[in-house]
Amino acid sequence: MTAPLPQTPSFRLDGRRALVTGAGRGIGLAAATALAEAGAHVTLVARTKNEIEDAADQIRKSGGKASATALDITDIEAVRAFVSKTEPFDVLVNNAGSNRPAFMIDVTVEDFDAIFKLNVRSAYFVAQAVVQRLVEAKKPGSIIHISSQMGHVGGPRRTVYCATKAAIEGLTKAMGVELGPHGIRVNALAPTFIETPMTRPFFADENFRRSVLDKIKLGRLGQVEDLMGAIVFLASDASALMTGASLIVDGGWTAE
Repeated sequence: MTAPLPQTPSFRLDGRRALVTGAGRGIGLAAATALAEAGAHVTLVARTKNEIEDAADQIRKSGGKASATALDITDIEAVRAFVSKTEPFDVLVNNAGSNRPAFMIDVTVEDFDAIFKLNVRSAYFVAQAVVQRLVEAKKPGSIIHISSQMGHVGGPRRTVYCATKAAIEGLTKAMGVELGPHGIRVNALAPTFIETPMTRPFFADENFRRSVLDKIKLGRLGQVEDLMGAIVFLASDASALMTGASLIVDGGWTAE
């Protein structure tokens, strides 16, 4: 008797609840859109109320399930209060982040603290709040930290940013180890330079743009669409045996 063929695990997210931070534009909006297309109910979070309400409305008009909550994720008590009042989120895309490029000798304490506060401190405690609810409910889940190729390599004028993303890579590994017994998977997504409203001004500098393209072996800047499949993969059962890992989507930047 012929053995049955194996079946590909589903990439669908029907019935699951997802939370995306920094969801009003760029990578966050792409993540929210991708998760909704895969069947999840997505809650978009950002500080700008009109922006995320418009984004959630667009997702609903395209047939997805979405809601919006204006929230400053640097306010940890507000984050805890919000997450504690909702049903547990099955998926978290920890996306909110920022950068203030400067040469190391010119970095101010204010800039250092601001970047670490959003990229590391806030990401940590958003994840903690979501994980606490999952553990209480005895539910599995998928935490996706949006990291960067700069968590794996260095770059000029990015000492603070690289340090924050290296911290996220370490956090991903440690959370994966600790939360595995709870069925909660934790992975990082590490993109190359993606054209977004935040990064587009950097590329107005032709020398910078050329230096970036010289390192991306596929010869082009990343687009948010390049990350959408990876986000659904990490959120879904298709990556069921993956935790504590970093999925690098960098066009070959870190290959040499």
